[in-house]
Amino acid sequence: MKSEEIKKAALKHFAVNGYKGTSLSQIADDVGIKKQSIYSHFKGKDDLFLAVLTDAKEMELSFYEAYFKQKQDPERTLYGFLDEMRRMFQENENLKFWLRMEFFPPTHLYKVVQREAADLENQQEALLEKLFDSWISEGAIRSGNARTLTLAYTGVIVAILVELVYSDDPKRLEDKFDALWTVFWSGISK
Repeated sequence: MKSEEIKKAALKHFAVNGYKGTSLSQIADDVGIKKQSIYSHFKGKDDLFLAVLTDAKEMELSFYEAYFKQKQDPERTLYGFLDEMRRMFQENENLKFWLRMEFFPPTHLYKVVQREAADLENQQEALLEKLFDSWISEGAIRSGNARTLTLAYTGVIVAILVELVYSDDPKRLEDKFDALWTVFWSGISK
Protein backbone atom coordinates (compact mmCIF):
# COMPACT_ATOMS: atom_id res chain seq x y z
CA MET A 1 0.00 0.00 0.00
CA LYS A 2 2.78 2.46 0.88
CA SER A 3 4.46 1.90 -2.48
CA GLU A 4 1.28 3.11 -4.21
CA GLU A 5 1.18 6.20 -1.99
CA ILE A 6 4.86 6.85 -2.75
CA LYS A 7 4.24 6.53 -6.48
CA LYS A 8 1.24 8.85 -6.28
CA ALA A 9 3.26 11.52 -4.49
CA ALA A 10 6.17 11.01 -6.88
CA LEU A 11 3.87 11.40 -9.88
CA LYS A 12 2.69 14.76 -8.57
CA HIS A 13 6.21 16.03 -7.96
CA PHE A 14 7.68 14.71 -11.21
CA ALA A 15 4.77 16.23 -13.16
CA VAL A 16 5.21 19.67 -11.61
CA ASN A 17 8.95 19.86 -10.88
CA GLY A 18 10.47 17.39 -13.34
CA TYR A 19 12.98 14.71 -12.45
CA LYS A 20 15.77 17.04 -11.33
CA GLY A 21 13.46 19.30 -9.36
CA THR A 22 12.03 16.42 -7.35
CA SER A 23 13.70 15.04 -4.25
CA LEU A 24 12.95 11.84 -2.40
CA SER A 25 12.62 13.98 0.74
CA GLN A 26 9.71 15.90 -0.79
CA ILE A 27 8.01 12.66 -1.75
CA ALA A 28 8.57 11.16 1.70
CA ASP A 29 7.17 14.28 3.37
CA ASP A 30 4.01 14.06 1.26
CA VAL A 31 3.50 10.44 2.22
CA GLY A 32 4.35 11.06 5.88
CA ILE A 33 7.36 8.76 6.01
CA LYS A 34 11.11 9.19 6.37
CA LYS A 35 13.14 9.38 3.17
CA GLN A 36 14.93 6.13 4.07
CA SER A 37 11.58 4.30 4.09
CA ILE A 38 11.29 4.84 0.33
CA TYR A 39 14.23 2.45 -0.08
CA SER A 40 12.09 -0.34 1.40
CA HIS A 41 9.95 -0.09 -1.74
CA PHE A 42 12.27 1.27 -4.45
CA LYS A 43 16.02 0.99 -5.08
CA GLY A 44 16.27 4.74 -5.51
CA LYS A 45 14.96 7.74 -7.40
CA ASP A 46 15.51 6.14 -10.83
CA ASP A 47 13.65 3.00 -9.82
CA LEU A 48 10.77 5.08 -8.45
CA PHE A 49 10.70 7.25 -11.56
CA LEU A 50 10.58 4.20 -13.85
CA ALA A 51 7.77 2.66 -11.78
CA VAL A 52 5.80 5.91 -12.12
CA LEU A 53 6.56 5.99 -15.86
CA THR A 54 5.30 2.42 -16.30
CA ASP A 55 2.11 3.17 -14.37
CA ALA A 56 1.54 6.39 -16.35
CA LYS A 57 1.97 4.52 -19.63
CA GLU A 58 -0.48 1.80 -18.58
CA MET A 59 -3.04 4.40 -17.50
CA GLU A 60 -2.73 6.28 -20.78
CA LEU A 61 -3.09 3.09 -22.80
CA SER A 62 -6.10 2.00 -20.74
CA PHE A 63 -7.69 5.39 -21.36
CA TYR A 64 -7.11 5.11 -25.13
CA GLU A 65 -8.49 1.58 -25.28
CA ALA A 66 -11.59 2.46 -23.25
CA TYR A 67 -12.23 5.66 -25.15
CA PHE A 68 -11.88 4.21 -28.65
CA LYS A 69 -13.85 1.09 -27.71
CA GLN A 70 -16.93 3.35 -27.36
CA LYS A 71 -16.70 4.06 -31.10
CA GLN A 72 -19.34 6.57 -32.03
CA ASP A 73 -19.62 8.51 -35.24
CA PRO A 74 -16.22 9.73 -36.49
CA GLU A 75 -16.74 13.42 -35.78
CA ARG A 76 -17.90 12.88 -32.22
CA THR A 77 -15.19 10.31 -31.51
CA LEU A 78 -12.28 12.28 -32.93
CA TYR A 79 -13.31 15.73 -31.70
CA GLY A 80 -14.24 14.28 -28.34
CA PHE A 81 -10.84 12.68 -27.95
CA LEU A 82 -9.06 15.98 -28.61
CA ASP A 83 -11.35 17.74 -26.19
CA GLU A 84 -10.80 15.02 -23.59
CA MET A 85 -7.02 15.38 -23.95
CA ARG A 86 -7.34 19.12 -23.34
CA ARG A 87 -9.52 18.55 -20.28
CA MET A 88 -7.27 15.82 -18.93
CA PHE A 89 -4.20 18.02 -19.18
CA GLN A 90 -5.87 20.52 -16.88
CA GLU A 91 -7.09 17.92 -14.38
CA ASN A 92 -4.96 14.81 -14.70
CA GLU A 93 -1.46 14.66 -13.23
CA ASN A 94 -0.80 11.44 -15.12
CA LEU A 95 -1.04 13.20 -18.49
CA LYS A 96 0.98 16.18 -17.23
CA PHE A 97 3.68 13.80 -16.05
CA TRP A 98 3.68 11.87 -19.29
CA LEU A 99 3.95 14.99 -21.45
CA ARG A 100 6.65 16.55 -19.31
CA MET A 101 8.72 13.39 -19.48
CA GLU A 102 8.26 13.06 -23.24
CA PHE A 103 9.40 16.64 -23.80
CA PHE A 104 11.95 16.88 -20.98
CA PRO A 105 13.10 13.39 -19.99
CA PRO A 106 15.92 12.93 -17.49
CA THR A 107 19.08 12.88 -19.59
CA HIS A 108 20.39 9.61 -18.17
CA LEU A 109 17.01 7.90 -18.75
CA TYR A 110 16.36 9.43 -22.17
CA LYS A 111 16.48 6.16 -24.13
CA VAL A 112 14.15 4.36 -21.73
CA VAL A 113 11.61 7.21 -21.77
CA GLN A 114 11.75 7.49 -25.56
CA ARG A 115 11.31 3.72 -25.98
CA GLU A 116 8.25 3.75 -23.70
CA ALA A 117 6.83 6.82 -25.45
CA ALA A 118 7.32 5.25 -28.88
CA ASP A 119 5.63 2.05 -27.71
CA LEU A 120 2.64 3.99 -26.36
CA GLU A 121 2.42 6.00 -29.58
CA ASN A 122 2.51 2.83 -31.69
CA GLN A 123 -0.29 1.28 -29.64
CA GLN A 124 -2.37 4.46 -29.86
CA GLU A 125 -1.85 4.56 -33.63
CA ALA A 126 -2.88 0.91 -33.98
CA LEU A 127 -6.17 1.67 -32.20
CA LEU A 128 -6.78 4.71 -34.39
CA GLU A 129 -5.89 2.91 -37.59
CA LYS A 130 -8.53 0.24 -36.84
CA LEU A 131 -11.11 2.97 -36.33
CA PHE A 132 -10.21 4.77 -39.54
CA ASP A 133 -10.30 1.45 -41.42
CA SER A 134 -13.79 0.71 -40.14
CA TRP A 135 -15.06 4.23 -40.90
CA ILE A 136 -13.65 4.03 -44.42
CA SER A 137 -15.31 0.62 -44.94
CA GLU A 138 -18.63 1.94 -43.62
CA GLY A 139 -18.41 5.03 -45.83
CA ALA A 140 -18.60 7.25 -42.73
CA ILE A 141 -15.64 9.36 -43.88
CA ARG A 142 -13.98 10.04 -47.20
CA SER A 143 -12.12 7.06 -48.48
CA GLY A 144 -8.41 7.14 -48.02
CA ASN A 145 -5.54 5.35 -46.46
CA ALA A 146 -6.17 4.57 -42.79
CA ARG A 147 -2.47 4.86 -41.96
CA THR A 148 -2.26 8.33 -43.52
CA LEU A 149 -5.38 9.47 -41.67
CA THR A 150 -3.98 8.10 -38.42
CA LEU A 151 -0.70 9.95 -38.84
CA ALA A 152 -2.49 13.19 -39.73
CA TYR A 153 -4.76 12.91 -36.72
CA THR A 154 -1.89 12.12 -34.35
CA GLY A 155 -0.19 15.21 -35.76
CA VAL A 156 -3.21 17.22 -34.63
CA ILE A 157 -2.99 15.59 -31.19
CA VAL A 158 0.71 16.45 -30.88
CA ALA A 159 0.14 20.06 -31.96
CA ILE A 160 -2.52 20.49 -29.27
CA LEU A 161 -0.38 18.81 -26.62
CA VAL A 162 2.57 21.07 -27.48
CA GLU A 163 0.31 24.08 -27.08
CA LEU A 164 -0.89 22.75 -23.72
CA VAL A 165 2.68 22.28 -22.50
CA TYR A 166 4.20 25.51 -23.77
CA SER A 167 1.45 28.10 -23.89
CA ASP A 168 -0.23 29.85 -21.02
CA ASP A 169 -2.61 31.72 -23.32
CA PRO A 170 -6.05 30.03 -23.26
CA LYS A 171 -7.23 32.06 -26.27
CA ARG A 172 -4.29 30.88 -28.38
CA LEU A 173 -4.98 27.29 -27.35
CA GLU A 174 -8.65 27.65 -28.26
CA ASP A 175 -7.84 29.28 -31.62
CA LYS A 176 -5.29 26.61 -32.50
CA PHE A 177 -7.61 23.83 -31.35
CA ASP A 178 -10.46 25.16 -33.51
CA ALA A 179 -8.22 25.74 -36.55
CA LEU A 180 -6.61 22.32 -36.41
CA TRP A 181 -9.93 20.56 -35.93
CA THR A 182 -11.67 22.52 -38.69
CA VAL A 183 -8.97 21.81 -41.26
CA PHE A 184 -8.59 18.15 -40.29
CA TRP A 185 -12.33 17.45 -40.22
CA SER A 186 -13.02 19.23 -43.51
CA GLY A 187 -10.35 17.04 -45.09
CA ILE A 188 -11.92 13.73 -44.08
CA SER A 189 -15.65 14.41 -43.74
CA LYS A 190 -18.11 13.57 -46.48
